Amino acid sequence: MSAVSQGGGRGARYGRAVITELAVPIVVAPMAGGVSAPALVAGAVDAGAFAFLASGYVTAEVVREQIRQTRELTGKPFGVNIFAPSAQSTQDLSGYGDAVRAEAAARYGAEAGVEQWDDDHYAAKVDAVVEARIPVVSFTFALPRAEDVARLKEIGSVVVVTVTTPAEAVAAAERGADVLCVQGSAAGGHRGVFVDDPAYPGGGPLYDLLPALRLTSAEVDLPLIAAGGLTHGADVAAVLAAGAVAAQLGTVFLRCPEAGTAAPQRAALAQGGRETILTRAFTGRPARGLVNRFITDHPNAPSAYPNLHNLTRPVRAAAGKAGDAEGMSLWAGQAYPLARETPVGDLIRDLAGEARTAAITLTRRLGIPD
Repeated sequence: MSAVSQGGGRGARYGRAVITELAVPIVVAPMAGGVSAPALVAGAVDAGAFAFLASGYVTAEVVREQIRQTRELTGKPFGVNIFAPSAQSTQDLSGYGDAVRAEAAARYGAEAGVEQWDDDHYAAKVDAVVEARIPVVSFTFALPRAEDVARLKEIGSVVVVTVTTPAEAVAAAERGADVLCVQGSAAGGHRGVFVDDPAYPGGGPLYDLLPALRLTSAEVDLPLIAAGGLTHGADVAAVLAAGAVAAQLGTVFLRCPEAGTAAPQRAALAQGGRETILTRAFTGRPARGLVNRFITDHPNAPSAYPNLHNLTRPVRAAAGKAGDAEGMSLWAGQAYPLARETPVGDLIRDLAGEARTAAITLTRRLGIPD
């Protein structure tokens, strides 16, 4: 079977080198909600890795300010992630809304939000990254509009699309993606499924990362970033051996001092002991997080993103203000107990050293001379 390939001349190949020829083949994942702070991004790229600012849930003006702050901290290239708009839900959300509003009032004396759809300022954010000439722009939750891909390519930006299945990978390649981020089922936070099928807890078929890489590379001839459950340098080496050009890690950076992780979540990560689960309870889109009371109390949340995100956002904020981890979205991957309370630059260097050690061990095991 011939893999789908999207062309691109010398300029496209040069742009992709920002990702494919990193000094340290590690990408710090975009983590919305304030986690991917400018200091985290700058510290990562200064250490030789790559990193994304997360534009989700904020306005385009905030994105511009975050870009400005990051550029004040580093002269090295970094990326911006944008949530592509999800399809509008047709489900009746009144019952879920009533339950959340009652809980907000009883537990926190707060008002819940309105369960309404929006596009997360998508067009304005595309304008912002074009104006700022961001070298790498990634899209999650759906395909970017074809005209936006064209605009970004005109200014030399690399377009990355997050995919969870080979079929999504083919669609992204046909839309003009330069690089794909292949997300395995162990990833923390939201699943990148293009269409959230309510019949599946994860919104669609769940692929472990290595099979996802192998199946995707059989269908699409594009550079692949591997994401999902990676927390150690040996994991980085493993996905590079499987054909990825870089490994994207998120959860392992949640405890870095530069990350904007909320204090209750930091405490829950450090304590360990909780399982992770895929849930729609907070946002209406499958996401992996630490099990807490809110998730347990809302096991059958409807598929309706971002409606439920808008509904529960004030409740989560109130829980955070109260220091109540049981009412917050504690997004984390399956291997979260291995997250380290280490400055991001030191952590990048540690991961790189572990990857090199793993590579040496592998070559010796295979009988390849040093």
